[in-house]
Amino acid sequence: MRPRGLPPLLVVLLSCWASVSAQTEATPAVTTEGLNSTEAALATFGPFPSTRPHGTPRAPGSSSGPRPTPVTDVAALCVCDLSPAQCDVNCCCDPDCSSVDFSVFSACSVPVVMGDSQFCSQKAVIYSLNFTANPPQRVFKLVEQISPSIFCIHITNYKPALSFINPEVPDENNFDTLMKTSDGFTLNAESDISFTTKLDIPTTAKYKYGVPLQTSDSFLRFPSSLTSSLCTDNNPAAFLVNQAVRCTRKINLEQCEEIEALSMAFYSSPEILRAPDSRTKVPITVQSVLIQSLNKTLTRREDTDVLQPALVNAGHFHLCMNVVLEVKYSLTYTDRGEVTKADLSFLLGTVSSVVVPLQQKFEIHFLQENTKPVPLSGNPGYVVGLPLAAGFQPHKMSGIIQTTNRYRQFTILHSTAEQDCLALEGVRTPVLFGYTMQSGCKLRLTGALPCRLVAQKVKNLLWGQGFPDYVAPFGNLQAQDVLDWVPIHFITQSFNRKDSCQLPGALVIEVKWTKYGSLLNPQAKIVNVTANLISSSFPEASSGNERTILISTAVTFVDVSAPAEAGFRAPPAINARLPFNFFFPFV
Repeated sequence: MRPRGLPPLLVVLLSCWASVSAQTEATPAVTTEGLNSTEAALATFGPFPSTRPHGTPRAPGSSSGPRPTPVTDVAALCVCDLSPAQCDVNCCCDPDCSSVDFSVFSACSVPVVMGDSQFCSQKAVIYSLNFTANPPQRVFKLVEQISPSIFCIHITNYKPALSFINPEVPDENNFDTLMKTSDGFTLNAESDISFTTKLDIPTTAKYKYGVPLQTSDSFLRFPSSLTSSLCTDNNPAAFLVNQAVRCTRKINLEQCEEIEALSMAFYSSPEILRAPDSRTKVPITVQSVLIQSLNKTLTRREDTDVLQPALVNAGHFHLCMNVVLEVKYSLTYTDRGEVTKADLSFLLGTVSSVVVPLQQKFEIHFLQENTKPVPLSGNPGYVVGLPLAAGFQPHKMSGIIQTTNRYRQFTILHSTAEQDCLALEGVRTPVLFGYTMQSGCKLRLTGALPCRLVAQKVKNLLWGQGFPDYVAPFGNLQAQDVLDWVPIHFITQSFNRKDSCQLPGALVIEVKWTKYGSLLNPQAKIVNVTANLISSSFPEASSGNERTILISTAVTFVDVSAPAEAGFRAPPAINARLPFNFFFPFV
């Protein structure tokens, strides 16, 4: 019988709570530890408020059903004991700590150590410090902790779930059975037969910007100069970082055949991993070999065989032939961050004792797969009608990142016949040098749209996706020349009104350029770019009214060239002196 008016589920929950409350009335064992003494004491914890009616049976203890054996004894477990044979600060369970150490403790960093919290009843250890004692002592309490949740594990009746299933080892009896359940097997030279469900598990790793390119033994070495002009061979080549460096190498001409950095094999022998920690290797293919003679003439070899430096005696001095002077890497990658192809070009020359120390040049460029190169916007100055070269810098000390499509590097809002702003998201038009442009659309405001949501939508519409941070001053500027790029100055103007909705209304871009170089062939150079976002305040539309506002974008080019002044070379000054007796005997 249950009390009248109580539903069955409520009675069950009250019974479970009464069982939990009844079990918390146990008296734990308390141990107070000092330096060389151990005392046993009793402490009584205040029980939970009991709601168990008179006559309700208590919940069964841990002995009423099968319980898993704990793997680790919580009384001997100390998770903050990190230093062997040394006391860790505020680690009350550290056995290496003494009463002298307890005197400098502020509190226990791990006050409670317990097992699996999913069980209804489990052992728990509570650590505390008794600062009233002299010297201070550590208080150790081993209690039976009851889970307050009614959804807990009380009886474990599925023993296989408590441990991992031991794999079946193949032998001559079960080999055929295992072959039917697996996809196959592979043979490894370093070990015995190893069975796997897949021969090559696909990896999700990929190269990211600035990550060193891995090879079969370490990483792809790209010599460069660090603190001095001398070449350092331990510099790694970074993914998507185009570089072109020159450095000097001090060599002993008589030992040129033994110096690895002068040989073609040092640069062509490594194999690049397709992706980080991948099994697929991409060999480096030699595409061209140019031979430079002592009089600077170039000859292209028909074959691409690897040549070794050779020391030749030419009379009273020595010559070293087939020495690497220039190395150019060209790596092809996919949009998934994988290297698919590696090409290499060499410039070999003959070195004499006159040109020691030797100067070498190294270049590396990355090309995206299935993309066609686009023409430059000028060489060097911009050409009217070609798009601006722009990009962004992800972090300091890194290169400029540009999209391969130059017509998508610096774009503005594109105008259509519908003039609907919500339908123009993602539709952009490139900014062309020398062309003053203006575009816009109409946005319909209703009272159902929050002002903040509309403002963010309009701002994304004006800036677009990936608005650049830098603009190239010349049309052929390289991405690694970070200091030469012109930063875009962002300005925000707003006009606030009370009880109004502030929305971005216009984006005004001003590009200042100048004529650079000779009067006969001046080159257009960008010197300053300003992006001004203008916001206006509009009265918030009511639920039944609608308002239409105009969103616009304008680009202007301003010529800030100084007046050209023709310069002429100064006439030469004749400083001729006659001998002192030139007019003798007349004077």
